[in-house]
Amino acid sequence: MKELEDEAVVLRTYKSGESDRVCVLWTRHHGKLRVLAKGVRKTTSRMGGSLEPMGHVKVDLVKGRGDLWITKHVTHLERMTNLRSEYERIAAGLAVVEVVDAIPTDEAADEGIFEMLVRVLATLDNTEFHPELIAASFFFKLLAYDGSEPVVDFCVNCESRGPLVAFNAEVGGTLCANCRSGTAISADALGLIRRILGGDLAGVLRENNPPGSGEVMALAHEAIEVHFGKRLKVSRSTAPLAPHIETPFP
Repeated sequence: MKELEDEAVVLRTYKSGESDRVCVLWTRHHGKLRVLAKGVRKTTSRMGGSLEPMGHVKVDLVKGRGDLWITKHVTHLERMTNLRSEYERIAAGLAVVEVVDAIPTDEAADEGIFEMLVRVLATLDNTEFHPELIAASFFFKLLAYDGSEPVVDFCVNCESRGPLVAFNAEVGGTLCANCRSGTAISADALGLIRRILGGDLAGVLRENNPPGSGEVMALAHEAIEVHFGKRLKVSRSTAPLAPHIETPFP
C-alpha cells in the first residue's frame, strides 16, 4: 500500500458521509491533495481540531481510491492562535487559502508556493503586523512569483513614466492619463503597491491602515481574479470596491 508523509496547509474541507470529512491540502512535496479523514466529525476524534482551514500540519497518508488519500495520523505544526482570534485575520487567511486552492490541480508540487503560504499565515498570526493588507500583498507576491507581476513603474500601454492614474489588470498594470482604462489609482495606492513589490513589505504591514490601503486591497483582488479567470468568493467579500473608470475618456 502506497504511503506518504508530508507537511501541509489545509485549504478547505467538506463533509463526506455521516462522520467523515474530505480535506484539500497544499503539501510541501506533493502539491495539492484530497484527503479523506475518516470519523473526524465524531466528538471522540483526535484529528478534528487539526484538519481545519488554515491549519499547518504534518500528515501521514495512505493511498485510497482514485486521487483520494486517507489519513493515518495528523499533528499540528503551528497552532496560530492569534490568526484565529480576530475576524480580520480569519477573513484574510481564508482569502489566502482560497486563492491557493484556485491554482490548477494539474500543476506539479511547488515548494515555493508552500513556503509563501506558510509565511503569510505566520504573518497573519503575528500581531506586530496589521491584517488589512496581508492578503492583498500575498496576491501581488503570488503573481510576481508566477511571472505575472503587474507593471507599476510606467504605463503598460505606451511606457510613459506618468503621471500614472489608472490600473487595469486585464492589460497588465498601470496606465497614464492618455491611455487610462480600468480602475482609478491614487498616488498613495500606487506607492503602497511599489513598496510591497519592491522589498518594503514588512514596513507596509507595520503601518495601521495607511492611505490607499482600501484601493490596494480592491486592485489586488481584481488582479488575482483576472489571473485565474474566475471570481473568488471569500477573497471578493473581504475587498472594498474601487471606482471604475469608464472608457473612452474625455
